[in-house]
Amino acid sequence: MRDDLVQRSTIACCVLAVATLALPAPLLAQSAGGDPARGRALAGSMCASCHRIEGKNLDAPPGFAAVAAMPSTTALSLKVFLRSNHKEMPNLIISDTDTDDIVAYILSLNRPSVLRQ
Repeated sequence: MRDDLVQRSTIACCVLAVATLALPAPLLAQSAGGDPARGRALAGSMCASCHRIEGKNLDAPPGFAAVAAMPSTTALSLKVFLRSNHKEMPNLIISDTDTDDIVAYILSLNRPSVLRQ
């Protein structure tokens, strides 16, 4: 009985250790690998007709500052969102480089940056 308890505890500790290592701890510090300045220019030309590019907005759809402030916003979540179809958004085909730049720009809105001057 005691050996069974030790074995179960060992397995539980191993599962917990693996799960902890698998968690993306530095999500908020995650780099998009793109150019935020170029991403701002792209957002201005591709997204500004619907989204507020700078500052806060009061209406839907959300502005990019509001998106950047969401706890769930990461480079990965933005890339997945930009690659998925949404009935509220036009079906844009954005290159990988442009996607990385737009993601880098959105993520930069949650940090002090010279882009927001």
